[in-house]
Amino acid sequence: MKILLTGVTGYIAQRLLPVLLENGHEVICCVRDKNRFNRKNYSDSNLTVIESDFLNESSLQEIPNDIDVAYYLIHSMSTQSGDFENMEELCASNFKNRIEQTNARQVIYLSGIDNAEELSKHLSSRKNVETILSGSKFALTTLKAGIIVGSGSASFEIIRDLVEKLPFMVTPRWLKTRCQPIAIRNVVEFLERVIGRSETYNKSYDIGGPDILSYKEMLLRFAKVRGLKRRILIVPVMTPKISSYWLYFVTATSYALAKNLVNSMKVEVICKPNNLAEMLGIKLIDFDTSIKLAFDKIEQNQVLSSWKDAQTSDIFREGFSKLIEVPVNGCFIDIRTIKVKNSAASLEKIWSIGGKNGWYYGNWLWEIRGVLDQI
Repeated sequence: MKILLTGVTGYIAQRLLPVLLENGHEVICCVRDKNRFNRKNYSDSNLTVIESDFLNESSLQEIPNDIDVAYYLIHSMSTQSGDFENMEELCASNFKNRIEQTNARQVIYLSGIDNAEELSKHLSSRKNVETILSGSKFALTTLKAGIIVGSGSASFEIIRDLVEKLPFMVTPRWLKTRCQPIAIRNVVEFLERVIGRSETYNKSYDIGGPDILSYKEMLLRFAKVRGLKRRILIVPVMTPKISSYWLYFVTATSYALAKNLVNSMKVEVICKPNNLAEMLGIKLIDFDTSIKLAFDKIEQNQVLSSWKDAQTSDIFREGFSKLIEVPVNGCFIDIRTIKVKNSAASLEKIWSIGGKNGWYYGNWLWEIRGVLDQI
């Protein structure tokens, strides 16, 4: 099939793209800046990259008319703008108007679980996007996920920062909120396997793993998998603003993302029962296993994407493109290449550097660095 993929520089789309190509689909990738998409990572001739900004309807004409399926993977979770609801509404409206002019029979939208009576602004906005995309010429399949666990995901990296940096945590009361985390592998399976499944047309499904946990339980389970002892004290006096600053200073997240996450984490995200996993033949991965799988990828240096990859959901500024260019003029470049016969064994030696194996030079210096990391 010929598939349009949006949000290509984002975490989810970068995981989905290689799967679509491996399954023989022709993929049209929409990016706001081609310089931010490394085409060299994909040798597949079935991949086409076009520049389009869904905040600017006039930039969407390059989208081909003969597509069969389109993915809507655009969101404003990390935007600095307080006007994200209008931005998401505009993006969805422009997307809908353009896709209705094509031959697309199905649109697949990844949203957030919105079953609670009181929703955060971001979950309300996601729900509004679903409403905009519904009732169109094309059939809409909506998948709704909560916490996504995988190497590089925002949720995973924040939990990792908290657990690995803080032996004792004084935390806000929203850590008692329950959620149903799902492994990134399962998310990609759901996204790929609903393609062309007419029984999923114009339907909405909650997708989650087999475990329902509070955020506190998630932190403690994460610590147990990593062999760490952690203690957590929940206090009722931390306001959302203080909680946001707490996440911002302790973890690697931006303040904008921390603020939006805190507002969303106050809302329970539990799946409504459905038979989609059974229908698609998907085996759900439990929380502990999803953590182990994530660290397998980290240890092998095979993290395909990170939540930090997407530039922003704000208005695109062309001047930023030049900031990532590697200088050429006035530079001496020294490139040396060594051919090895057994690449697998060589990579294993590189990945096993450190720890009991030691380093190539200055073991005592690295040991000092290790002590500093524990402070």
